[in-house]
Amino acid sequence: MAEAEPAAGTSRTIRIPEEVARAIEERIRSSSFGSVDAFVAFVLARLLEQSPDEAFSEEDEKALKERLRSLGYID
Repeated sequence: MAEAEPAAGTSRTIRIPEEVARAIEERIRSSSFGSVDAFVAFVLARLLEQSPDEAFSEEDEKALKERLRSLGYID
């Protein structure tokens, strides 16, 4: 798997829960990703390549909202 790096000279800080960052660190130990940043950039880039119709089903969106609510991000 090719590692995706943020575009040279451009970046933005995004905050994620520590438990998510730790889970990503565990996952990337046996991969070619050198950092959590590289993994997150790769995953988000792939997600954005999908058409809006295939990105999330109604069921996926409901599950995501429930998870965000349980983490305290939305009411």
